[in-house]
Amino acid sequence: FKSGLLDNEDVCVMMRGCSMVKVRSARWKKSRNLRLLEDGLTVWCESTKSSLAVTEVECVREGCQSEALRQLSGSVPEKQCFTVVFRGARKSLDLLCSCEDEAQRWVRGLRTLKERVANMTQKEKLDQYPARYLRRADQNQDGKMSYDEVKRLLQMINIDLSEQYARSLFKRCDRSGDNRLDHIEIEEFCRELLRRPELDAVFRHYSSNGCVLSTAELRDFLGDQGEDASLNHAQSLILTFELNDWAQKNQFMTQNGFTMYMLSRENDVFNPDHVRVYQDMSRPLPHYFISSSHNTYLTKDQVTGSSSTEPYIRALNQGCRCVELDCWDGDKGEPVIYHGHTLTSKVPFKEVIETIAQYAFKASPYPIILSLENHCSVEQQAVMAKHLRSILGQKLLTRPLSDQPLKALPSPEELKGRILVKGKKHTPHLSQLSKSGSSASFSSSSEDELASNNKSTPRKEPTKICSKLSPELAELVVYCRSVPFRGFESVSELQPNDMSSFSESDALRLIKDSGKLFVRHNSQQLSRIYPSGQRLQSSNYDPQEMWNGGCHMVALNFQTPGEQMDLNQGRFLSNGRCGFVLKPSFLCNPTSNFNPENTGGGPGHIPTQLTIRIISAQQLPKINTDKASSIVDPQVWVEIHGVAIDNTRDKTHRIDNNGFNPRWDCTLSFQLQVPDLALVRFVVEDHDHTAKNDFVGQFTLPFTSLRTGYRHVHLLKADGSSLSPATLFIHVKVARRGVPIKTVSERMAAAKAKA
Repeated sequence: FKSGLLDNEDVCVMMRGCSMVKVRSARWKKSRNLRLLEDGLTVWCESTKSSLAVTEVECVREGCQSEALRQLSGSVPEKQCFTVVFRGARKSLDLLCSCEDEAQRWVRGLRTLKERVANMTQKEKLDQYPARYLRRADQNQDGKMSYDEVKRLLQMINIDLSEQYARSLFKRCDRSGDNRLDHIEIEEFCRELLRRPELDAVFRHYSSNGCVLSTAELRDFLGDQGEDASLNHAQSLILTFELNDWAQKNQFMTQNGFTMYMLSRENDVFNPDHVRVYQDMSRPLPHYFISSSHNTYLTKDQVTGSSSTEPYIRALNQGCRCVELDCWDGDKGEPVIYHGHTLTSKVPFKEVIETIAQYAFKASPYPIILSLENHCSVEQQAVMAKHLRSILGQKLLTRPLSDQPLKALPSPEELKGRILVKGKKHTPHLSQLSKSGSSASFSSSSEDELASNNKSTPRKEPTKICSKLSPELAELVVYCRSVPFRGFESVSELQPNDMSSFSESDALRLIKDSGKLFVRHNSQQLSRIYPSGQRLQSSNYDPQEMWNGGCHMVALNFQTPGEQMDLNQGRFLSNGRCGFVLKPSFLCNPTSNFNPENTGGGPGHIPTQLTIRIISAQQLPKINTDKASSIVDPQVWVEIHGVAIDNTRDKTHRIDNNGFNPRWDCTLSFQLQVPDLALVRFVVEDHDHTAKNDFVGQFTLPFTSLRTGYRHVHLLKADGSSLSPATLFIHVKVARRGVPIKTVSERMAAAKAKA
């Protein structure tokens, strides 16, 4: 990783360090000395003795684009400022440099390092892991480590070796015999720690001589993995991962080459074919699940949290394709976005649209839907329309793609690079209530909540939430016209571009009471689900239940980490993370008999046995970093999230005091009825006897993207970012309709028995 870094002038400037000003507001400014450490991954702040990791950076914004720096706009040179936006809940860092060149070097340097981190191999990440702590463990900074310092290193990297083994390993590596390990001896010590006996055992199982794998033996292994078992593929892997020249020349794979391959993305549990857009993108919009955000502007809860443009960046960078804008009248005729009637701060509508324009298609080329929750006066609605047109320009869809009568909504492919506005055009049933005849609500949920089909709930007085509709804004609604849901008996009156929003409780009731009808409705009309207004802490509902009913825009609070957002990230992990995932065929058929509440024997019913052996974990992080002696006691849960009958979970036993290389060899088995809707979630916890287990890491993926054989699961943090190099090593087996997929070993054993 470090090779080549010193050739980059921007990175060299960062390593030399710079004095900058940290800005929180026009009044709060503090001097900070920042420099990049030698690992190329950590920026150290000498002033506060704190650090930031390059791996945590979401993006770098140039100029005065953040809320705090905008306050300084005009009083400081814009080109000397930049903002570091982090993943998760960490506050952004606004910085003012002493000159333009310095700011540019840090912006370019951080982007270069971020790109390098994204392209690091697992081997590079593993090598970085102990090295990252060496500097901290080497207390007197003499480049050598005593046994006590080595023990300190072991605690830092979450390993609790027996005293006897640690001392014998130390002694074995201390070639000089001076009771101190120099740089080369420390590397050997770390290499010994990183040995993987469980990988060696797999290697020996397929190697006839225990030293190398021939091309044919590697091909047999690939066959057992359920992969392309051709000699060509085996040869290409040897060329890619084998480091020994002799072995590569003679088409052999050594144990080291095999380890490199097994740790690579090529061997990931997630199907690498699904890393790109591989699904048919030419179907009508209602045939897709669409990644959707609720209250996108909020950084935390919906009572006192601050509103900002930065959550839009995070959501869009995650592939979110439907964002929400709560619009209210602001000062000086400029509309603002915030959670009305609460203490949440306000952000100008114009700044949000500028941010969306900038980040809209960085992660995905497919359309974005702006879900407008509009509480503005007609005058400020006209201002909104003006900003939408002037800022978004050609990206904004202002008229249908065709002059022909609309029979079905266009496809994501046809709408590539376009931004759609979701809102009301006109609602005759409400206009009769207004003397002017033009009264209508433009909101995405309040009006639909009002007209929801809940007969037991008294209706709110419509006129109280109605506001006149600006023709300039209404004109921008093309394919996502909000209409109240008036029951399945009225579905035939709907136009293809009519869509409804449902509260989570209304959607759940429809799924449970009329699941089959709701699935049919969702095969042709778009639907958006939003969280209950009672979720004051911006918690989330279970999105899986909504996807089971074929709902498209299942809107979640992206700012709130947890199981529900893990499922959302897992659902949209495939198809190139483009934010659109093709629904199973039984959810796209207008005459479908699929009932999410009763799936036995119906469409999508493919009885499947999933067997997962949790073998080991590697380099799990410490949870309680305040206690030097605290080592995790890990256990692993495997969860299935799908139709009601498939929902289940099971766990391994715990391993005491080992987060570095715990080994379980524990087999868990699951029966799936509707595999095409199932998500598989791996969760690692730190077992606690006295309190709730602590979350360590997780990874969620669609069952349809799960690969069989020996695989590594690359764990993620609670906020969805990488927990690298922490992994699980597992073996996956799938049998459909009771017919197992036989491995090469099983076929050979069967042939021997027959003979």
